[in-house]
Amino acid sequence: MTTKIFEAMGSRIAAVMDGDDPAIAVELDKLPPIFEDWESALSRFRPDSEINRLRFASGGNLRAGPTLCAVLAESIRAAKYTGGLVTPLVREALQAAGYEGSFEDENFTPAASPHAGIRIPDWRKLRSDPSRGRIAVPEQARLDLGGIAKGWAADRTAARLGRRRPALVDAGGDISVSGPRADGSPWPVGVGNPFAEGGLLLILAISAGGVATSGRDYRKWLQSGRPRHHIIDPRTGESAETDVLAATVIAPSASRAEAGAKAALILGSREGIAWIEKHPELAGLLVLDDRRIIYSRRFSDYVWN
Repeated sequence: MTTKIFEAMGSRIAAVMDGDDPAIAVELDKLPPIFEDWESALSRFRPDSEINRLRFASGGNLRAGPTLCAVLAESIRAAKYTGGLVTPLVREALQAAGYEGSFEDENFTPAASPHAGIRIPDWRKLRSDPSRGRIAVPEQARLDLGGIAKGWAADRTAARLGRRRPALVDAGGDISVSGPRADGSPWPVGVGNPFAEGGLLLILAISAGGVATSGRDYRKWLQSGRPRHHIIDPRTGESAETDVLAATVIAPSASRAEAGAKAALILGSREGIAWIEKHPELAGLLVLDDRRIIYSRRFSDYVWN
């Protein structure tokens, strides 16, 4: 195994290829500049990023680069898949909740809220046409492509590396696997325990597709004495009120797993597990505030034995 670890997109990126010849190391060394290019297009925390330079105020049709077009297209698919529970139009609500700077910044301080319950624009007004390099957003809306961007990056990178050797890519917890390891065995993927830093609940056996965990155990803060976290419920415009502390979903891709995990967390344990069960391509587990764990019926198919 050959591993490359670096920081990008506000997260730790780990790329693993099943092999140890010099050409693999060369291929992995190409990744940091690629992620830097993606971040320069997508990061809401970088004033000079493409997503921050676009003039969204007037809405309408805007020229955009291929990365922004591709990730927005993936975000639209996620919104459709989740019935709007996962949408890239929550940026104003995130900022109203105090999440203006990067949480990884040691000087992160939640901003005071001028108002609450931001009305989230209709995701169905979003458009992306990568072939023409054009996107459309609702008037006055601003984009936050965060989680879906990481899933997209993990999927794209795993596909790139997988053309040479079996690969696993972990982009800040969004994990994509190109296929089984060289000997035909699955990849071991740990599911973190939100009640024990560094601890694991169990290990998954993943041969292809993606795994993602969405949780409110890390990016959380108090704003004027009120608990807040970074997962916005578009139905209220505020941090989701849910009994799910963390949701892990297995899906055909990391971006789909990311969308599924966030939707399940927002819905809460009863509706969330029912939503997972309605999608036969998904499996998942929900960790609740009271430490109970709820598993979907198909989850046992992926537990490492």
